[in-house]
Amino acid sequence: MKTNPGYLVLENGTVFSGQLLGSGSHLGEVVFNTSMVGYEQIISDPSYAGQIVVLTYPLVGNYGFNPQNMEAQRSWLKGLVVNQLCNGSDHYEQQMSLGEYLYDHSIPCLQGVDTRALTRMLRLTGTMGGIITTRLDNLADLQKQAGCLTPPPGGYVGQVTRTDMKMTGLGPRRVVLIDYGVKRSIITSLVARRCQVIVVPAQTSARTILDLEPDGIVLSNGPGDPADCGFAIATIRRLVLGGVPIFGICLGHQLLSLALGGKTSKMKFGHRGANQPVKDLRSGRVYMTSQNHGYTVEESSFHDKAVQVVFSNLNDNTVEGLIHQELPLMSVQFHPEAAPGPLDTGFLMDEFVARVDAYIGARELSIRRVI
Repeated sequence: MKTNPGYLVLENGTVFSGQLLGSGSHLGEVVFNTSMVGYEQIISDPSYAGQIVVLTYPLVGNYGFNPQNMEAQRSWLKGLVVNQLCNGSDHYEQQMSLGEYLYDHSIPCLQGVDTRALTRMLRLTGTMGGIITTRLDNLADLQKQAGCLTPPPGGYVGQVTRTDMKMTGLGPRRVVLIDYGVKRSIITSLVARRCQVIVVPAQTSARTILDLEPDGIVLSNGPGDPADCGFAIATIRRLVLGGVPIFGICLGHQLLSLALGGKTSKMKFGHRGANQPVKDLRSGRVYMTSQNHGYTVEESSFHDKAVQVVFSNLNDNTVEGLIHQELPLMSVQFHPEAAPGPLDTGFLMDEFVARVDAYIGARELSIRRVI
């Protein structure tokens, strides 16, 4: 596959050069991910909508590409930046090379970049807008474009969410999953625990969700600023009143926090990688987690003492998980289903299912008493 000289122009005027697989100009927020493996899942995670992803591991593509490992039907990121793109691999599950997939799906990949220097800059100055291009004719205009990054009308969640309901899995538990940009692995993890999962669009009303008679509700991961999702926050507030167990993951954690009266703020460069250390404040145990987010929940913003912080990030002490002392609500900032990443916190899926079973049991007991 032919490449041409290409450039990443940042909003601060810095230019990184390399070889571009693809063509045209591509604008996005430049972020970095420290995972050593899992590029199939990373490029297909809807949470990266509107972003240009820098992979810090220097060799990418060494085990090829298998579409069955994707987290969504398509990729939503604006571009990929790597040090070295490997197109020669012999993995037994490989169906094509990573370069072939990127080229066939018009995903620009700037390779040969000093990703170490680029990552250091993003860590020092914070994430910023950038544009991948093949031309530097007017650097001032490119820098201006990079600094004028705005989300699409309705936000990125409206861009990536599904448009219809879908039911999958069989089991005694009915779980409604609100799709803000869900990863397939979350659905797979619930189905493996004998849940019937009904995936609904992000804009689905609370009344419609409750009419489905769920035994549990999952608020999925997704892209963008949680404060842009006012419609979702209002819906969650109504769902909380329904008494059904709710589990928020990543963006879902942030939205649940906002619905409970908390606040969120943008982080300097976020957490994106499969090696984030998180401490369970109840047991003192530390887990390695997979994360992908650029916003955090402000612990000091909670005035409701019933909201308890139960997980904390060991690198910067940001909030990583909450439970409600009186209502069946729990949420985590990281990804308990991993993909890619360690499986250390998969027990949280079991904890949610246990809450669902307790809800079902209490409901059936109440019915028997009435009879």
